Amino acid sequence: MPQLEGCSHIELPLPDERVGKVRVSYELPNDRRLFVTTDRLSAFDRIVASVPYKGQVLNQLAAWWFESTRDIVNNHFVSCPDPNVTIGRTANPLPVEVIVRGVMTGSTSTSIWRQYSEGARTIYGYSFPDGIAKNTLLPEPIVTPTTKAEAGEHDEPLSCAEVVSRGFVEAKLWAQVQEAALNLFKRGQQVAAQAGLLLADTKYEFGLDTDGQLMLIDEMHTPDSSRFWEMSNYEARLAAGQEPESLDKEPIRLALDAMGYRGDGAPPVLGADVIAATTERYIKAYTRLTAKEFVAGTYPIQERLNGLLQNGALS
Repeated sequence: MPQLEGCSHIELPLPDERVGKVRVSYELPNDRRLFVTTDRLSAFDRIVASVPYKGQVLNQLAAWWFESTRDIVNNHFVSCPDPNVTIGRTANPLPVEVIVRGVMTGSTSTSIWRQYSEGARTIYGYSFPDGIAKNTLLPEPIVTPTTKAEAGEHDEPLSCAEVVSRGFVEAKLWAQVQEAALNLFKRGQQVAAQAGLLLADTKYEFGLDTDGQLMLIDEMHTPDSSRFWEMSNYEARLAAGQEPESLDKEPIRLALDAMGYRGDGAPPVLGADVIAATTERYIKAYTRLTAKEFVAGTYPIQERLNGLLQNGALS
């Protein structure tokens, strides 16, 4: 794979530009939006790096998952006209992020391990006994919602009861969300296991379509939104007190954490070796989960998209 500089910025002459941590979206006719996935990588609620091919992996892997899980819950995916582009249906996002966790792990302030290791025993409304070791499986997956923080702020943990009592989502809809999230996670774990991987936890975004019906949006089961661990050496590394071998961005979180960075102030610069290894992890996650070859798109991405826009291929 050639040494490239990741794509951190995209600008297209389309209406209603909305810039997120990783994606840029634009309004299209007929209640649709165009989403461009950049190579930006976020950790601790900050953009910390630009990783070549990361955006393509996220976009194409999410499209694959969307197509394979429509039997569980509806989603916004319409088409993928470019490796870094998704055309999706317009949605009104719910005001909470839905994290499903199957393992006692994590290093951010909203992770259950961070809170547990600091002495908390009631986390997200769930009670945990003493003596749980890091990176061990929970008895069953749990839903741990958070608020959606503004740029530069940190997400706030919520219990499932608080999602309803504080008026974020009404009770009947929240019950639908939890059921869909747990079923999606179960499917994700099944597919990951077939690829020799453990899906430890993941984040889902839900919204309502123009008819007010629930649908899955944003992305799903990608190395950005999920932790995927190598199963072949998981038990051995656990016994040795080592971190699981990861195919997601957790190594970057850990590298930043080792440098004393947990989201406050400007992030430190990550070495080229860390960036290259992260690209490799993302691509490996794609090929193992989908059993498809990864065909790298051309760079610069901006020039590629300009050409497609001129040809009318992004409408």
